[in-house]
Amino acid sequence: MKLYHGSLEIVQKPEIRKANRTLDYGCGFYTTTSYEQAEAWVRRRMDESKQDIGYVNVYKMTETVPAALKQLIFQSPTEEWVDFVMRNRTEKGFVHDYDIVYGPVANDRVYAAFALYEGGLLNKQELIRELKAYKLVDQYLFHTGAALEILLFVEAKEVEL
Repeated sequence: MKLYHGSLEIVQKPEIRKANRTLDYGCGFYTTTSYEQAEAWVRRRMDESKQDIGYVNVYKMTETVPAALKQLIFQSPTEEWVDFVMRNRTEKGFVHDYDIVYGPVANDRVYAAFALYEGGLLNKQELIRELKAYKLVDQYLFHTGAALEILLFVEAKEVEL
């Protein structure tokens, strides 16, 4: 399976880095199966940093995930997914013990819906119904060094403004 990671640099050897903000699935190395999502993300970063060139890094994931790796899989927005994302975003010091987390990505529209939920304007079921109406892209979080070992760098595709 091919996975993509948008970055301002070529990332041949992914690393687990602490984020400077809260993220949906915690800290780690994020990828997606959507080239378009990775390209959109790097274009946003290029715009913010005033850089003219970025990269969509392409990886191949091994056919099977070793049984020793602990995975958390969300096929679609569910109550458990909402709870997990909210814990990562709002619970100071929250750290999970999964090697890999897979599920929907919270894009700008999803962030807005989550803000309504956090503000008490939507309940959890209303939030999930709202999110299921969107065409959501996916994301893979590689949370540990052991998880990163199943990724093989293929190439980096240059993105220009």
